[in-house]
Amino acid sequence: MCGIIGYIGPKNAVEILLEGLSRLEYRGYDSAGVAVLSGDKFVVRRRKGKLIELTRSLREDPVSGNLGIGHTRWATHGRPSEENAHPHRAGTVLLVHNGIIENHSELHTRLKEQGHIFSSDTDTEIVALLIWQKRLEGLAHREAVTAALAQLRGAYAFLVAFVDLPDAFFATRRGSPLIVGFGEGETFVASDVPALIPFTKKVDFLQEGELAEVTVAGCTIYDPDGRIVVREPRIVPWGPVAAEKDGHKHFMHKEIFEQPRALIYSIEERADLGNGNSYLNNIEKNGFLDEVGNIHLVACGTAYHACMVGKLAIEKMSGIPVMAELASEYRYRDLLIAPHTLCILVSQSGETADTLAALREAKALGAKTLAICNSIESTIAREADHVLYTSAGPEIGVASTKAFVTQIAVLLLVAVHMGRKYGRSSEKEGREVLSALMRCPVQIESILAYEDQIRLFARDAMKMKGFLFLGRGPAFPVALEGALKLKEISYMHAEGYAAGEMKHGPIALVDENMLITALAPDGPLYEKILSNIAEVRAREGKVLAIATSGNEEIRKHSDAVFYVPASHPLVEPILLTVPLQLFAYHMADLAGTDVDQPRNLAKSVTVE
Repeated sequence: MCGIIGYIGPKNAVEILLEGLSRLEYRGYDSAGVAVLSGDKFVVRRRKGKLIELTRSLREDPVSGNLGIGHTRWATHGRPSEENAHPHRAGTVLLVHNGIIENHSELHTRLKEQGHIFSSDTDTEIVALLIWQKRLEGLAHREAVTAALAQLRGAYAFLVAFVDLPDAFFATRRGSPLIVGFGEGETFVASDVPALIPFTKKVDFLQEGELAEVTVAGCTIYDPDGRIVVREPRIVPWGPVAAEKDGHKHFMHKEIFEQPRALIYSIEERADLGNGNSYLNNIEKNGFLDEVGNIHLVACGTAYHACMVGKLAIEKMSGIPVMAELASEYRYRDLLIAPHTLCILVSQSGETADTLAALREAKALGAKTLAICNSIESTIAREADHVLYTSAGPEIGVASTKAFVTQIAVLLLVAVHMGRKYGRSSEKEGREVLSALMRCPVQIESILAYEDQIRLFARDAMKMKGFLFLGRGPAFPVALEGALKLKEISYMHAEGYAAGEMKHGPIALVDENMLITALAPDGPLYEKILSNIAEVRAREGKVLAIATSGNEEIRKHSDAVFYVPASHPLVEPILLTVPLQLFAYHMADLAGTDVDQPRNLAKSVTVE
């Protein structure tokens, strides 16, 4: 989740780039760099560490010029170092990149066989070399960029400058945001609107696959087929905080739509499809996961629901007994920490008071501790023996969305690794789970595409007096999460239940004013959930089914159906979650509540 910025105009580009990067540093801060056209050559300045290191360097040894590109890095390929910092250069090509090139390995091998020498461990340098290669073949600047992009698979946003093109640079995106800002005789490009707000509020959001040729007069935008796109810029009315919504009405809405990218960042570099195994940041190399006899998954709220999914996955894959525990209850009983207990603490912020207290209690009683969190250098991350970071990026909306799906993803990576380590799962079984995880980002995009249908259904559902969410197996925690999302942001009463428990009490609530959301993916529990749906309909309850794409039968038993793509049973909870998030969001938006800051709630619960 790196941040990139570019500028061309009459001012000193260095000052523009540093100001913009300071507003993008939340996206990554292990290194930073700029490339500035000074006279007839580019000066590249890169430094490891936070932006202040680059700023200090540029203050001590100033550089000036009217065209430049800059970058602040969150390491994906290659450790944090000056060599791996951006911009990268090949011949006359200079480039900054946000994203991941999925086929970097095969491209690296091919270029190396052709005699190219690499100066970094990044996937970005490969792209610079590909563009330079196309320039050597005689292609013009824009055509060289386009030809290189055609060879890539993955998510990216690039800014590309050329030494021999002093009056323009190029910007393009696929899966990663990029915004053009327009001034008087100057043009800006950045990953997020906040980087542009100090300079202009006149912007255009580049669309998927578009390429922009950026000059002082503005930019010419080309679609993926090379046709010129004409679009009126938008005026951003927001202040600095609202600007970070990138055109979305609420942060929560933006964060729901960021889930494909968040999953890519959380999974990539940890999944080895060839070996059907996952890599856990070298944790497995020091014996930390040897002799694990049982596992406690400990968390609060939404993270606890992720733990419930993780419990089923780890037990299934590894055969190791797992307990999913509420952190607020965990430490207030006589804990039985058996020898070889691994305690995994899950927290978005890494500062959750109950989870931190549970961590300390478990450590005091001799358990190994592993944190899964989204905030680098948070207290839980520091105090646990080891940490696995999710790569969801900043989550500002109080109701967790992308943090939840990335927590499930990382727990699934743990499940695959433990299964292979302890010999319970085969290479084939590991590969099946990892392949399903890798498909999730694209599958979520397909779910997000029918948001309008969900919005329309939410309008009809506003007249309902209550909401029940039912699920079985891995879908049961999703039912709990769906109910929690609706409660958190719409203030409507909702409950999640294991579907088999309906007859043990909740069915008494069912009437024509009750909406029951039944999670009914294909699989061995499908007929069971159909029986629960029949019980509801016999009592005039309204049914919304979340089912597997292609299942037309479910329409006969439901008032409405939202479909999700077919997936591995352990991975399905991620996909089932997305329509429930959108449903809760639109219910709350229609109700007029404060979606991002619902009453009585805080993002990080740092007190008991």
